[in-house]
Amino acid sequence: MALDQEKVMTREEMKKIRSEEKENTTMNERRKKIRVRLIPVWVKVLIVVILVFASLAAGLMVGYGVIGNGKPFDALQKGTWVHIVDIINKK
Repeated sequence: MALDQEKVMTREEMKKIRSEEKENTTMNERRKKIRVRLIPVWVKVLIVVILVFASLAAGLMVGYGVIGNGKPFDALQKGTWVHIVDIINKK
């Protein structure tokens, strides 16, 4: 069996080995491990916000145009939403 040939280590033993390896590394070796991001975080957030608004617009157009039998681009006009709000607020 493979487990009989290899020594099975506990988490504590693994942590101890890792901490000993960290102590043995010099500052220059630690600096080399710094990760450089290909895409900055703020760009990722901006992309997510843009995708959320694009999916919202696409959902509105599908709901209004395909399911509601209207013109899809009418869902993005202000007049349509004023009319919808008027219908909702009218008691």
